[in-house]
Amino acid sequence: MFHYLNQSNCYELDGVDDSKDYITTRRAMDVVGISPEEQDAIFRVVAAILHLGNIEFSKGKEVDSSQPKDEKSFFHLRTAAELFMCDAKALEDSLCKRVIVTRDEMITKSLDPDSATLCRDALAKIVYSRLFDWLVNKINSSIGQDPESKFLIGVLDIYGFESFKTNSFEQFCINLTNEKLQQHFNQHVFKMEQEEYTKEEIDWSYIEFIDNQDILDLIEKKPGGIIALLDEACMFPRSTHETFAQKLYQTYKNHKRFSKPKLARTDFTICHYAGDVTYQTELFLDKNKDYVIAEHQALLNASTCCFVSGLFPPLAEDSSKSSKFSSIGSRFKQQLQSLLETLSATEPHYIRCVKPNNILKPAIFESTNVLQQLRCGGVMEAIRISCAGYPSRRTFDEFIDRFGLLAPGVLDGSCDEVTASKMLLEKAGLDGYQIGKTKVFLRAGQMAELDARRIEVLGTSASVIQRKVRSHLARQRFVSLQRSAIHIQAACRGSGYSVSYEMH
Repeated sequence: MFHYLNQSNCYELDGVDDSKDYITTRRAMDVVGISPEEQDAIFRVVAAILHLGNIEFSKGKEVDSSQPKDEKSFFHLRTAAELFMCDAKALEDSLCKRVIVTRDEMITKSLDPDSATLCRDALAKIVYSRLFDWLVNKINSSIGQDPESKFLIGVLDIYGFESFKTNSFEQFCINLTNEKLQQHFNQHVFKMEQEEYTKEEIDWSYIEFIDNQDILDLIEKKPGGIIALLDEACMFPRSTHETFAQKLYQTYKNHKRFSKPKLARTDFTICHYAGDVTYQTELFLDKNKDYVIAEHQALLNASTCCFVSGLFPPLAEDSSKSSKFSSIGSRFKQQLQSLLETLSATEPHYIRCVKPNNILKPAIFESTNVLQQLRCGGVMEAIRISCAGYPSRRTFDEFIDRFGLLAPGVLDGSCDEVTASKMLLEKAGLDGYQIGKTKVFLRAGQMAELDARRIEVLGTSASVIQRKVRSHLARQRFVSLQRSAIHIQAACRGSGYSVSYEMH
């Protein structure tokens, strides 16, 4: 049993066959061009990570020192070293000791069992992260687009908004992503729509909508945001999650989106667009630290497995000497900003996934739960705004090309597109529409009504054409039959005369 895999106390899932999934995974690796040697190395690294998690530590002989707890821990240590293809003693030292470099000398400092455990988890995390990045890059290079292509179709699939009994740094980042995407949705559906009304110079009344910019400022504003304060706490060795939480309480005590739970000492609550979420700060500092311990870097770079050493290439001299702090939160924020810049350069289409029930069974629809999801996803608000504004719009030429057949008498080419569009709409008897500088703006349902009339006209015209064609074809057949009958009658009469002549 591996420590890293049994945290949920869920060891089996109905319908999940690990052996079949393993074969499926190997086949998928073949498809994306991962060689058999690379596949073996990948599973070697994954196995090493699992064995790392089973190494426990106890107090060493010296003060504030540590060592593997028992023979079982030594076994997992040796196995991890064998899988990493590195020296077992060097691996042990990298977990139980830390080398501090000063101007004059190098000082070796022993770590207590708790610090050694954190060091072990840090090594497992960075190896897993490097392996994950390698796989993503490999898949992208395999299925990546043509670099010469000017167009792209991208699919962004993310975790939905999360609120659990325990919410840590992962949920904080996931919910930040959802806040950013919700703002992008707001800007696209609401702000950009109203900006177009202004640009087209049509009469409209401002429509209020929920803007979550204050939540984003609370989280990511620099300086003063939660991520900035978290980075600041990570830079000071004496900072703890308690001091970090107290700093949050002091800084945001009057912020309407931030609150402190009554009985909590280190938790905090953010009023997200989708609802309140309470976060536990215990592991925020550890999970936010983004650096490779020098001993871990040297250990794995020296691995005799080229795949492992390739995950930890030698650091550039400038990078190795740099003392600038780097954090997961700041890097995540930068990546998120880059993603939003890409999305802003595209024409987005949103798909909101709705879970019909929480028991994962078919044919069960929990209406209250579904309605809450629609509200949290901004769907209800989008519908309200859409109905209050002008959801359908067409340029004048597109509008005339599509609906000109509804009023052929007023569209004889004697007037310009704007006048023709107005005459067409008046002919249709619609109210509440707006004529902009370049487009026709229609209220909710008006485009569907025009389309229905268009289909009716086309259907009526088709019936008339079909009737005329059938009449024409029937007349052609009649004329043909009539001519044939005359020829047959003439032939019969001629034959009768011939027989009568011969008899005489």
